[in-house]
Amino acid sequence: MALQNIGAGNRDDAFYRYKMPRMITKIEGRGNGIKTNIVNMVDIAKALARPAAYTTKYFGCELGAQSKFDEKTGISLVNGAHETAKLAALLEIFIKKYVQCYGCGNPETEILITKTQMLQLKCAACGFMSDVDMRDKLTTFILKNPPEVKKSSKDKKAMRRAEKERLKEGEAADEEQKKLTKKDGTKLKKSSKEVASKPTKKKTQGSDEDHSPTASQADDNVPVAAVDDDDDDEDDIQWQTDTSMEAAQKRIKEQLSAVTADMVMLTTEEKSTRKKSPPRKAEAEVKAESNGSHSDPQQTLVKDLKEYLKMGCTASQLKTHLASCSGTTQEVVDALFEALFDGLQKGFAKEVNKKKNYIVAALAYAEGSQPILLHAIESFCGKASPDAVKEVAVALKFLYDADVLEEEAIVTWYEQGSTGNNKGAPVWKFVKPFVEWLQSAESETEEE
Repeated sequence: MALQNIGAGNRDDAFYRYKMPRMITKIEGRGNGIKTNIVNMVDIAKALARPAAYTTKYFGCELGAQSKFDEKTGISLVNGAHETAKLAALLEIFIKKYVQCYGCGNPETEILITKTQMLQLKCAACGFMSDVDMRDKLTTFILKNPPEVKKSSKDKKAMRRAEKERLKEGEAADEEQKKLTKKDGTKLKKSSKEVASKPTKKKTQGSDEDHSPTASQADDNVPVAAVDDDDDDEDDIQWQTDTSMEAAQKRIKEQLSAVTADMVMLTTEEKSTRKKSPPRKAEAEVKAESNGSHSDPQQTLVKDLKEYLKMGCTASQLKTHLASCSGTTQEVVDALFEALFDGLQKGFAKEVNKKKNYIVAALAYAEGSQPILLHAIESFCGKASPDAVKEVAVALKFLYDADVLEEEAIVTWYEQGSTGNNKGAPVWKFVKPFVEWLQSAESETEEE
């Protein structure tokens, strides 16, 4: 059987691993009863992981003819005589709409029906969820005949793994139960010889009393029967050591002399006080605090203006506030631009147009000095992101159209800046087209 790659875009890829059989058709009947039989529709649908009824129905919807797929015999029929190439082209459209992932183009997808009766393709390769166009006629047929939900191999493996774990847990529980019953039912008594030869158990671990000579003599004087009874009782007792600070201090006083006990108690108290004492500040934090006291006055001004603008002031209120700020007129206007547009990546020109009332207030505060305003724009562009600097010409155009800036001021500012000490700044490259436009518009007006 001849195979071809799934998807028209992968036709020439010799190493593409998703393949399907080439379509084989057969014309049957005559006259009004003529039909086209797609002989290998079951094999094609199996390769696409879609029900053969979907592809057959799609041919009928697109060709405007009746179509039928028999589940028992696997025969796919479409009324009318249709060429193989035409049906193959329709199949490619079906693959693009209902098989291939819209994200990566992989045909390893699964049709899902959402709660809102929408169709989606879930890609097993990239996980992308593709939304199918619900205007297609086939979508109604798919909603009425949803695909069978089959358990994946991962689900089967997980079920088998869980079953094995349950069996292991059951076997372990049975073994534990056997050990407990054996321990309770067959409790053997120990002979006196075994008890005499067996060393006595320690009551507390790590205690110096067990190693003292008085303790060993006392153990030798204990009768064998008494030792036997104690040994039997100890089988059911779980010995634990109190590790709290009070218990440790009590054991230290009992085992050591008065002088050494005081020394050890002193060290434990020191440790406890160390734990309670607050951690010291890092040197970096101390330096940062010391530097904060001598912060840049310009940044302090920017911070003050940002907080004032957050309160939602009007243009007249802003003008009054600017007059109360400390610093030169140029420093205050520079700080205002930084407070208004700091952190902008894109949309600088739109923000200038939106906040031009504040810029007019700044110009009024500067007593109509346009060079101060233009220098503030230049200063901001030196600190702003490259994306914001690219929009400086559009921002100037907005201010020019609003009669905030005049042509002579802009041209003079550009000529002085592009030839001065700061001529290498990127702002001049983006301002140049706007200045050339202004000059050309002026020459055209003079000619008229």
